[in-house]
Amino acid sequence: MDNNVEIRWGIIGCGNVTEFKSGPAYQKVKNFNLSAVMRRNGELARDYAMRHNVEKHYDNADELINDPSIDAIYIATPPDSHKLYALRVAAVGKPCCIEKPLAPNYQDSKDIVAAFNQANTPLFVAYYRRSLPRFNKVKSLIEEGSIGEVRHVSWHLSKPVSDIDLSGQYNWRTDKHVAPGGYFDDLASHGLDLIAYLLGDFEEVKGIGSNQQQLYSALDAVTACWRHKNGITGSGSWNFGTLSRADEVIIMGSNGDIRFSIFDECPITLRCDGKTSSFEIENPDNIQLHHVQNIREQLLEGGQHPSSGETAAHTSWVMDKMLNII
Repeated sequence: MDNNVEIRWGIIGCGNVTEFKSGPAYQKVKNFNLSAVMRRNGELARDYAMRHNVEKHYDNADELINDPSIDAIYIATPPDSHKLYALRVAAVGKPCCIEKPLAPNYQDSKDIVAAFNQANTPLFVAYYRRSLPRFNKVKSLIEEGSIGEVRHVSWHLSKPVSDIDLSGQYNWRTDKHVAPGGYFDDLASHGLDLIAYLLGDFEEVKGIGSNQQQLYSALDAVTACWRHKNGITGSGSWNFGTLSRADEVIIMGSNGDIRFSIFDECPITLRCDGKTSSFEIENPDNIQLHHVQNIREQLLEGGQHPSSGETAAHTSWVMDKMLNII
């Protein structure tokens, strides 16, 4: 590879997630250059560009997408606009990364994947946990047989109701037209995608959802059970109106178990043969750094990114099954 190759990225939707989690990663990774940002509020786009030393800013997505100096696009808008922008990016044949979830439903996810496949253009999805060292440590423990044959996985996530929910202020994350499952769509998607990465694709999925608090239009409680294609069973519960916060995954095997958190940076715990081991692996300052580095590896080094359109669409299928949408 020519080390002088530069891929100039543009971001559509330079909101909070791009401030620290993702945007700076596109500036830090070798051969990448964050060259343009877009936001419908032009003043906010200009402000972002000035603070992050980005050359161009737009208030119109089509102008950024069609800018001949921009080589690749990162779509970081709410999920209900992912398909709109993704199809336009696919039409011009530029590599694209889309924030998770890929779309509000499985059908839109399939449409996005089909468009990029037809254009023969790379598509990545920001399920960045597949690239984080801490979760790849979990994967290596499983593959090394540290807990024997994997039998079952469980995940429970709960948290108290938030101030914004109590206030009645609009929040797209709890608008059923944008996120039918509410915080489940935004948060559970991370863990379910990771579980598919660790244990293989899901085969059978069933779920029940409820709006227990009636604070917003989307669901606030979901429970589910499933079976992976390799026979491993699973169960999960997600509730966003409990007294206290909890986040724990337990992968149970014939000889032990592995425990870890999806969102909290706590130690990974391995129990087997009567012994307990823990592994503390810190995340990078910019949480999407390894994810963006893996995009570079595929585009410039012939590697294979662990989070593709196809893997993200599978996660969309899992979530729609849990919500009884399909």
